[in-house]
Amino acid sequence: MGFDINCGVRLLRSTLTRQEVAPRLRDVVQQLFRDVPCGTGGSGFVKVSPKDLEHLLARGARWMVEHGYGVARDVEFSEAGGALEGADPDVVSERAKERGRPQVGTLGSGNHFLEVQYVERVEDEEAARAYGLSAGQVVVLIHSGSRGLGHQVCTDALREMGQAMARHAISVPDRQLACVPVQSREGQRYLAAMRAAANFAWANRQGMTHFVRQAFAKIFGPGVSLDVVYDVCHNIAKQETHVVDGRPRLVLVHRKGATRAFPAGHPEIPRAYFECGQPVFIPGSMGTAVVGPGGRAGAMAETFGTTCHGAGRLLSRTAAKRGRDVKSVIRQLEDAGIVVRSETRDGISRRSRTPTRTWTR
Repeated sequence: MGFDINCGVRLLRSTLTRQEVAPRLRDVVQQLFRDVPCGTGGSGFVKVSPKDLEHLLARGARWMVEHGYGVARDVEFSEAGGALEGADPDVVSERAKERGRPQVGTLGSGNHFLEVQYVERVEDEEAARAYGLSAGQVVVLIHSGSRGLGHQVCTDALREMGQAMARHAISVPDRQLACVPVQSREGQRYLAAMRAAANFAWANRQGMTHFVRQAFAKIFGPGVSLDVVYDVCHNIAKQETHVVDGRPRLVLVHRKGATRAFPAGHPEIPRAYFECGQPVFIPGSMGTAVVGPGGRAGAMAETFGTTCHGAGRLLSRTAAKRGRDVKSVIRQLEDAGIVVRSETRDGISRRSRTPTRTWTR
């Protein structure tokens, strides 16, 4: 499954234009840096009791909205309504809960980022109108997941599955490929824990959405709004119905490093997007554009309604950092009008927290 369960992206559209934000971009970045904690470990501003966490793991972003961290529309425009059914907080280890409880509403590290962007170009006017986007409009893209809780859920599952594979006569070349039959006890426990971790990730992005809105209000006043365009995940396993060998079948679709991309008319996407398909956000590398296409019917036949989740990489993270001077990277970005903040120097080399540009298709 991967260690960051339901790592995903959420796009917020603002009522501001590039011209309005550009003069205060540095102020915006600094305020976001204060209001949305980032970095390895760390804690956020959402205080969750152990009992609250149980409800959050079961209800995801819905729990956050019910407790004042957003509005009903936010979950309506999230994949799966911001929560998976079948989550069982009881199968999530206490260690995972301890790691996750302080981290609701935090960005994390690695390749996670929070970007202030603007729509550079519109290729599909009809889709752009449906998504509420227009050229020059300022948007915010959040890329984060289930933090330490999801990492621990995966660690726990690898241990349990590793012990169970011998009983199922399964061998794999790499420990991280550990697997068991879906209907086995271990398989069902993992799916229940994975769904709880996925719900944590939706709650986490919902918390960040709340604090992003607060940060923009502090800089531009209370009249500014930021609405969720869509929240879509790219590290998750979900039960879906797809046509296989000419007939509909219930399958478990595992999207690791891939994003759901359902087409126009699909019953699982918001009615507002019925005519153009589900929005998909494909981040580029640091300082380059994000692509925002809609789902297409061909994906259902070829990839179970799936597309890529990012630009990909030519080098490993270690190789990409080798020989790079962080100060020169920052200088090059600022020369291009891009302001960057990161908790660590390493975070910059991993594309963390980079305001950049975007365009929608």
